[in-house]
Amino acid sequence: MKNVIERLSGGRQEHIDRLVEWLRIPSISTDSRRNGDVRQAGQWILDELSASGFDARLDETAGHPVCFASWTQAADAPTVLIYGHYDVQPPEPLELWRHGAFEPTLEGENLIARGATDDKGQVLALVRGVCGVLQEQGSLPINVKFLIEGEEEIGSPNLAPYIESHQEELAADVAVIADCSQFGPGMPAITVALKGLVYLEIFVQGPNRDLHSGSFGGSVENPANALTRILGSLRDEEGHITIPGFYDRVRDLTTEQRAAFAELPFDDEGYRDELGVPQLHGEAGWTTLERKGARPTLDINGLLSGWTGEGAKTVLPAHASAKLSMRLVADQDPKEIEALVTEHLHSLCPPSCTMKVSTHHGAEPVLVERNSEWLEAAARAIEKGFGKAPVYIHEGGSIPVVSDLKRILGIDTILLGLGLPDDNAHSPNEKFHLPDYQRGIETIAWFLDEVAP
Repeated sequence: MKNVIERLSGGRQEHIDRLVEWLRIPSISTDSRRNGDVRQAGQWILDELSASGFDARLDETAGHPVCFASWTQAADAPTVLIYGHYDVQPPEPLELWRHGAFEPTLEGENLIARGATDDKGQVLALVRGVCGVLQEQGSLPINVKFLIEGEEEIGSPNLAPYIESHQEELAADVAVIADCSQFGPGMPAITVALKGLVYLEIFVQGPNRDLHSGSFGGSVENPANALTRILGSLRDEEGHITIPGFYDRVRDLTTEQRAAFAELPFDDEGYRDELGVPQLHGEAGWTTLERKGARPTLDINGLLSGWTGEGAKTVLPAHASAKLSMRLVADQDPKEIEALVTEHLHSLCPPSCTMKVSTHHGAEPVLVERNSEWLEAAARAIEKGFGKAPVYIHEGGSIPVVSDLKRILGIDTILLGLGLPDDNAHSPNEKFHLPDYQRGIETIAWFLDEVAP
């Protein structure tokens, strides 16, 4: 492995240059005007894999294409399936970026751009590491397949059908995903739990047109008033979700799990100051880390009604809408929670309005098996790549493909965190710490070595 690591270390600038090139492509999957850019980003990673010796292709779906690549010449060796995504979040608000969102800029040791850490930087670290081994040795010690999609940021609507129809090609012993964070600077981590997700949009309709609030106010229900009353009732003052049945299947933390949370070095005051809030808030009876990683949540993600332009307009709006997400924990079922919440919302709608609730996307919660030879191999690889043993953490985010891979292919997933918690994923000035990019490249090379027969 010495020659491999020396090659990967000596290629630092090339690794960065390739990432910068990929980050320049504005592959925003939710914006139909960017469909060509999304495809270009998929073609870019296909070319990267093909040039290194992988058999790669771009497969069409009902939406954005999937890049599938494989190298399977290691007889009697295990097979690892590496997943990532090449689509990115919208960059707005643009005025908050210090540089153009798709003009990668170096600030010290950080590379600033949309997609830098979520997920182009992290998945390219895995690609560059694996391809570096192949180029240096002329072969791989195990079989490796890549599944890199372009719809993760819109809920991967076409990924599960793709996996279903390509089960034989995608067959593997374990999956590896780098779309998470370390616990903190200098604290590499393996994520052992992910929250599930239910994302709803609520539409409340009042009169058939916007009305003059002076002439009609007091005689017609204002749908914005009705909606805010409904939303305000979904949680109590202590952060407890009030929807009947919502907590019925929640798996409480064990004494050992709570002790593991307590052992992690976390500073509530520093966290509060970093976020610029006067006080932390969450469900009573749980610590901040427990709330973030292991308790279900309900949050309003967007509100729209009435006049939102400059100045005043005394309007009684015809309709109001809100986007609502719930993060779920084991053993909550997204379909069951969706039905519970939808029924509850309708029960709260006053007879003076009508309501429609639609579902955007969801994901199953995930718990990773801790007693696993794959997890142990990943921990050894991280210790070699980062120079420090990883901690094991719960993540509040969702990665829908993890449950799809388990359900369809029957394989578990190792969740590596190469980014940092303050990387501004989904926010302006997203960044990736380049030393961690390099460590990730070397870590995946060590992982191939650790799982080789």
